[in-house]
Amino acid sequence: MTQLLVALAVVVVAAAVAEVVRRRRRTDPPTQRRHQLPAQLDRADFERPEAPWLLAVFTSDTCSTCADVVSKARVLASDDVVVSIASYQQHRDVHDRYAIDAVPGVVLADAEGIARETFLGPVTATDLWAAVAEAREPGSRPAGGCAEHQH
Repeated sequence: MTQLLVALAVVVVAAAVAEVVRRRRRTDPPTQRRHQLPAQLDRADFERPEAPWLLAVFTSDTCSTCADVVSKARVLASDDVVVSIASYQQHRDVHDRYAIDAVPGVVLADAEGIARETFLGPVTATDLWAAVAEAREPGSRPAGGCAEHQH
């Protein structure tokens, strides 16, 4: 009988210790989404904040795909559309502020900085043009929209 009480006491103590250890153990944080572009930009962080539209292009100087996206985006510059290139090497603070962790990334933002269209990765000139045209004049994009983009 004494052995049974000792065994029972050991089991209870072991269970209590296990519960304390379980409560103290830190759980892994929830999985965080990565490779997303911001839903809003502070227009003061970019050139010509007074322009009605901003095409912010997040790049890296060592990325050949980025250079292609930059050349496509620059064509869209106008009085109403400012194209602002933020390379990681020259504007790391902007990349850090908006948690940019993949390039190339393009954000088309309105006068308040709200992202109206985003593109992560390679993008065609047609898709960029269509996004800017649709933002400036809703209904101008053909049915079906752009190839791959985020909203």
